[in-house]
Amino acid sequence: MDAQQVNHGFDGSVQGDFYCVQPFGRDDLSNGQQKDDVTLSGEMQRESKRRKEGGNQGPYLMLPAYGNQHQGSLHQPSPAAQLSFQQALLQHALQGLHQSHLPEVNQSPQLLQRSSSDVSARICNEPINPSLSRLPSETGRTGASYSNQRSPMEAPHNKLPNEASSHLRTSVETKQPSPSTLEAVNNSFTSIQPTASKLSNEGSPRSSFQNGTPSRSGSTQASAETTHLSCLNASSQYAQAVSRGETAHAPDLSSRRLSVKEWGSRSLSSVDPHLYNIMEREKVRQWKGIELIASENFTSQAVMEVLGSHLVNKYSEGLPGARYYGGNEYIDQIESLCRERALISFHLDSEAWGVNVQPYSCTSANFAVYTALLQPKDRIMGLDSPSGGHLSHGYYTPSGKKVSAASIFFENLPYKVNPESGYIDYDKLEEKALDYRPKILICGGSAYPREWDYARFRQISDKVGAILMCDMAHISGLVAAQECRSPFDYCDIVTTTTHKSLRGPRGGMIFYRKGLKQKKRGVANSVEDSEHYDFEDRVNFAIFPSLQGGPHNNQVAALAVALKQVATPEFKAYIQQVKKNAQALRSALQRRGCKLVTDGTDNHLLLWDLRSYGLTGYRYEKVCETCHITLNKNAVFGDSGTYAPGGVRIGTPAMTSRGCVEADFEMIAELLLRALQIALGLQREHGKQNKEFLRSLQTSRDIEELKQSVEKFASSFEMPGFDTSVLKSN
Repeated sequence: MDAQQVNHGFDGSVQGDFYCVQPFGRDDLSNGQQKDDVTLSGEMQRESKRRKEGGNQGPYLMLPAYGNQHQGSLHQPSPAAQLSFQQALLQHALQGLHQSHLPEVNQSPQLLQRSSSDVSARICNEPINPSLSRLPSETGRTGASYSNQRSPMEAPHNKLPNEASSHLRTSVETKQPSPSTLEAVNNSFTSIQPTASKLSNEGSPRSSFQNGTPSRSGSTQASAETTHLSCLNASSQYAQAVSRGETAHAPDLSSRRLSVKEWGSRSLSSVDPHLYNIMEREKVRQWKGIELIASENFTSQAVMEVLGSHLVNKYSEGLPGARYYGGNEYIDQIESLCRERALISFHLDSEAWGVNVQPYSCTSANFAVYTALLQPKDRIMGLDSPSGGHLSHGYYTPSGKKVSAASIFFENLPYKVNPESGYIDYDKLEEKALDYRPKILICGGSAYPREWDYARFRQISDKVGAILMCDMAHISGLVAAQECRSPFDYCDIVTTTTHKSLRGPRGGMIFYRKGLKQKKRGVANSVEDSEHYDFEDRVNFAIFPSLQGGPHNNQVAALAVALKQVATPEFKAYIQQVKKNAQALRSALQRRGCKLVTDGTDNHLLLWDLRSYGLTGYRYEKVCETCHITLNKNAVFGDSGTYAPGGVRIGTPAMTSRGCVEADFEMIAELLLRALQIALGLQREHGKQNKEFLRSLQTSRDIEELKQSVEKFASSFEMPGFDTSVLKSN
């Protein structure tokens, strides 16, 4: 039956979209007061006005006859839905819901089936079969008022109650009826639930709408029927109480459960499609780009599953067995497992080493160490940032500005690399340390491509009475795989991030010595204040309650997964390939005349000095980014600032995680050289003005051609963690 052929309205006017039902009590069941704030449209507004002027105050329950007809989803309700609403309306009409107000009603199953199907679709967001005619109005018009092409389910000569004691209404602007409407319509479902459930469980197929619109799949139909049944059950007690004139209470547990499920179980794409689309575009960017930032990597699907798990719900301030909140039985097990795996991954004896896995990052971990072991204005000494050090080890600009918290709250004097070789000058380091007498001496950096002489650091720290701390954030994967020297042989404290070469979630760890103290090396007749290390309690207290609140339990659990992967032969093979790829890239760049700091690398990164080209790292980074190659500008020794440093840092872990080998990094080197030539050409054309230079990146044909080459190369490799075959291409 075509929707446009239905011409019957409340008063003979065209009413092709709605019918009205009024089987309920006087007041709106939600709060016992009549509602006048629901917007009606078109004929419904006029009908409501006409009834009020005639003294019939309560607006009718207005329900669309055809559901989502403009969306093309028109289907016949299943037998389960038809039966449930048939019985519900029958009980409302004939078994005690204000029977004194009910005039003659023909108890036709067809009529009830037709009306209940439409009510079912309106209430539970199910599509409608337009072949089911709307209800006759209360004026008593017969089937002659309908189109001659009536459905076989039509039952003319039937009419609804005329003098109901109150009227409910719903907005045609929304698909969601009020809870009171649901409850009142469905209050008698309980008695017929077994039959309806049986029909639903048998997977009774929906017949397609007669114009050929396909019906839903069996699994979707079963889910929809389950929603119907839940919807009916949800409000029966509430509606029955109202029908007996009792005080209406809040929706019952079933209704509340349904509401929670609706709020809490929707996917991101339905809750926030805008954010979802941005995230999908970031997936495409990662897939089609060449990732060369030394501090980035791609983690596994298992790690991402844990990060997005229910563990985000729990608050767990404190440590296993000593929490501020209750309910941490399993969180304690997770964190204990993570700590155990951390020690195993780095080949440590639990009697000699402990670990805190709660820091939110390595920078947080470093500051927690300072907080635990220092007083404000105590002295620390780390590698200078332009020499490859990290800001969290302390840094002043040439003008004397204190950049990091380590410089604000503590005094620091950096050591530097030899300006000719790029290597750390250990003799000058020792000379400076003897004069400065730091409380903590830090080894480790973020852009130092060579091995660290931990034994020499130990000797120096013992001479000056300093605690020796290593920040191994960049090389922790190499340390775990035993593919570089280990700081644990010499250091007192070791910090690390967890997402770089370890391929885990973003976070940090602090390892600390415990048990009997080692004899100081290089110091004769040394005397200790105590025979045992006291780092454990001080470090743990610095994390909580001093600096952090509750740990991110999802991150701790994800780290446990990553550490399990680290302690495998496959991870060792991965780290070995990272180093091979770094050597292949070094060789390819040097063959093309590129200058590398220290002339090479011992680990996973290279530092490329661009100053001989008259090009800043900032400009080269922007050219590469436009071409979908990501690397980062980085200071080299002798730079006067960090905004326009003279080099770029390049790392191999991320693309190795995607399956690249030596030959692939030969190709990457060629792409990097093409980007260099483009950058130099644009600089010659636009001079020193960054604004003009950056604007030219958007119109350069050379950049567009290089971008296409990069995307073709990068998209040929697999992506850890998600399926590239389903990604959008735009």
